[in-house]
Amino acid sequence: MDTSRNFPHAMLREIFEQPHAIAETLAAYADGASLREDVLLAARQALVGRESILIAASGSSRHAGLAGEILFEDLAGIAVDVEYASEYIYRSTQTLKNPCFVVISQSGETADTSEALREAIARGSSTIAITNKPESSMAKLAGCSLPTHAGIERAVPATKSFTTQLVVLSLLSLYAARVRGRMTRAVVESHLGHLFAVPAALEIALPRWEKQVAEITRALDTAETFLFLGRGVHYPIAREGALKLKESAYIQAEGYPTGELKHGPNALVNRSNPLVVLATCDPSAPDAVLRYEKTVNLIRDMHKQGAQILSIVSEGDTRIAELSDHTIEVPQTAEYIAPLYEVVPLQMLAYFMATGRGIDVDNPRNLVKAVVQE
Repeated sequence: MDTSRNFPHAMLREIFEQPHAIAETLAAYADGASLREDVLLAARQALVGRESILIAASGSSRHAGLAGEILFEDLAGIAVDVEYASEYIYRSTQTLKNPCFVVISQSGETADTSEALREAIARGSSTIAITNKPESSMAKLAGCSLPTHAGIERAVPATKSFTTQLVVLSLLSLYAARVRGRMTRAVVESHLGHLFAVPAALEIALPRWEKQVAEITRALDTAETFLFLGRGVHYPIAREGALKLKESAYIQAEGYPTGELKHGPNALVNRSNPLVVLATCDPSAPDAVLRYEKTVNLIRDMHKQGAQILSIVSEGDTRIAELSDHTIEVPQTAEYIAPLYEVVPLQMLAYFMATGRGIDVDNPRNLVKAVVQE
């Protein structure tokens, strides 16, 4: 990042700080070739003997948890349930038997997430806290603390705290896969290689995305509502993109699984209600290719219906570009790493839609950084 640049808002600066934040988080838990056993020992103790994980979080942190659910289940073979933190204390104690309980919170002080953590401890669960503040009450209360190393985040909309949460969850799922014998050392190293490539690739892409998204938002400034679409691990990123737009630009937006669009929401589709489609593809993963082909078919149908479409695609993709009004390319990478790239242009979309409307994007109305009261 150009340290001499004077950013007009903390949110934009923190978007550009993500390569450094991700690099710092990776260095805390891995040495490049392997995971750091000493740092992850407490996590191993929390996971040992547990056949399920229950994740409790709110807002952006919950979206990170939804991505973590897929990572843990697909990579480590561990069943995962993701709860709204505010709902957990009202749920039956019989939902999952003896899970490892993971809370995710940027501040580590969020009231409903803290209450969920205390309830989980009372129920006898082992506990892990993923927060951006190692001195927070949640980090101290949980049996294992895994800080995100994002650094201070001043803007209310989460950006670098969210991507570093994704990094910690990725590393933890790889560690769980390794200790459970679900993944060889070579496969873990391959995943780590993709993760360690992220900071440099983001550093290169950020200036291009900034110019591109600023231009796209001028074409979308009259939009009334947005539908964000994604499949698999990309669905939580669609939800996060929608949340960013709501809280930053005060625009109604919803995140849906791509295949659900034709089960009702497509009645909303017109030029005033754009679709934002996550349509990246990992050609080495058969499931990713299948998801991509289905997404191409859906975009083709929506194009025929006259939808205005903004697509996030892998570098070099021309098939979807031909069917979309706007296309943003992200670096080609492995399926489970792509969310780290995809979410950044969506953060910028929210930022430029907000600033274009004269909104103080660092301090959106009615919102605070840590929800410490009900």
